[in-house]
Amino acid sequence: MELRHLRYFVAVAAHGSFNRAAEILHLTQPPLSRQVKDLEEELGVPLLVRGANAVKLTAAGELFYEEAREVLARADEAVRRVRGEAGGETLRVGYAPSMTAGILPAALEKFQLTVPHARVELADLSSQELVDLANAGRLDVVIALEIALAGAAGVADFNWTELRRLRPVLVMPVSHPLAKLKRVPVERLRDLPLIGLGRASYAEYVPHVRRMLKPFGIAPRFATLVNDGFVSLFAEVEARRSVAIMSEGITCIMPPTLVAKPFAPSLPAVAVMVGVPALRTSRAAETFAQLLLDEARRAKQRPSAA
Repeated sequence: MELRHLRYFVAVAAHGSFNRAAEILHLTQPPLSRQVKDLEEELGVPLLVRGANAVKLTAAGELFYEEAREVLARADEAVRRVRGEAGGETLRVGYAPSMTAGILPAALEKFQLTVPHARVELADLSSQELVDLANAGRLDVVIALEIALAGAAGVADFNWTELRRLRPVLVMPVSHPLAKLKRVPVERLRDLPLIGLGRASYAEYVPHVRRMLKPFGIAPRFATLVNDGFVSLFAEVEARRSVAIMSEGITCIMPPTLVAKPFAPSLPAVAVMVGVPALRTSRAAETFAQLLLDEARRAKQRPSAA
């Protein structure tokens, strides 16, 4: 058994397809299939159930998949150490501050204590930038909204875990009439001009807002859509004395001239996902992702402010 056999098997298992794995590995399908079959024969157990258009792992395959990934990760780490790369390892993390409010600083601090040789590069990115860089293999950890990942080709090459859920809130100037309310009735959004995020950078935003408000018989009316991030959105909200529907994590980056209020009834929460590459993940990336999950769990258990 050679490492290449493990890499071939892991690629097929991760993608659920010999054809897709062959493309990623720059191989033709027949030799890839033969190598995986050789591995099964050597182990003496079937690892895959082969279908017409896809493959599934057997019970033995599920177990071997996890073990093979561990072996490959250790092998990659050993190569980095021998080459002297471990001392300068860089972990590239793509995220948005609103999705990691209250958990990122603690996770960073614990990561630096756990993996002192690693340097973390944080990149504050739009939804589209996160997808593009993830697809290009230029991020080691990605934190993104599930709705932003749903239609993104190639993001399936990451292993995803739900990090947390965030409720929508209404952002507005402190002088706005609705700012006096403790909770904003959803019905108050009817015919109210909204500021939103544009399709070029945040393709998921407008369709998601429409889906959320449809059960209330409300068709959102956007006065303007911005593509260059939250700073511009905040400026538009203030300049137009208007409102914007955002997730509750936005409060960590809002200027003091704005306020965020929850809805009544509450609108559905959006899932924030953390992902690491399925085929080239490192122990450092998995450690960082797990620390984020631990901090998110602790944050959820903390008593909320009255």
